[in-house]
Amino acid sequence: MDIKDYIRAFADFPKPGILFYDISTLLAHEDAWQVAMGRMARAVGRHQPEVLAGIESRGFLVAAPLALKLGCGFIMARKQGKLPGQTIRHEYGLEYGTDIIEIQNDAIEKGQRVVILDDLLATGGTMAATVELFRKVGAEVVGAACIIELTFLGGRSKLDVPFTALISYDE
Repeated sequence: MDIKDYIRAFADFPKPGILFYDISTLLAHEDAWQVAMGRMARAVGRHQPEVLAGIESRGFLVAAPLALKLGCGFIMARKQGKLPGQTIRHEYGLEYGTDIIEIQNDAIEKGQRVVILDDLLATGGTMAATVELFRKVGAEVVGAACIIELTFLGGRSKLDVPFTALISYDE
C-alpha cells in the first residue's frame, strides 16, 4: 500500500507559499492507518523504547496509538503554557525569533529510552529541540520518526539520532 495515496496537499496553507501535507485522510482510512502504524511500529520498535514522545499536536496522533501498540509509555511535548504542573522547558531558535517546548518535570525518568515522534519533519528545528529537551532531563534519546519527511528542507541534518520516515517528498 502506498501511504502517499492517503495524504492530501493544500497549497497556501496556513499561509501563502506553504504546501501543507495533511494526514487527516490517512487517519480517516482504517486500512491505511493500520498499515502506517504497523510500519511505524517496526521502525520504532527496533530502538527498544520505553517511552514515546509526541510533539504537539499531530505528533500525539502518531505517538499515542504507537505507544499502545508497542507497550510503551507516552509523553506529550507541548508549546509553553499548555501543560499543568511543573514543567521543564527548552528554548530554541527559529528563523525569526525563538520558541519554547516543554514536558512535565516528572514525565520521564533519568536513563529511560525514548523515541521522539511527529507527523512531519520539515526544517528539523522543533524535532532537534525536543531531542535536546529530553537529554536535558537525562533521558536516552534512541531515535526519532515521522510519517512524512520533506527532504528538500534538510531537517534530518539537524538530528544526531537515528531518524525514520515512512514517506518523503523531494520538492
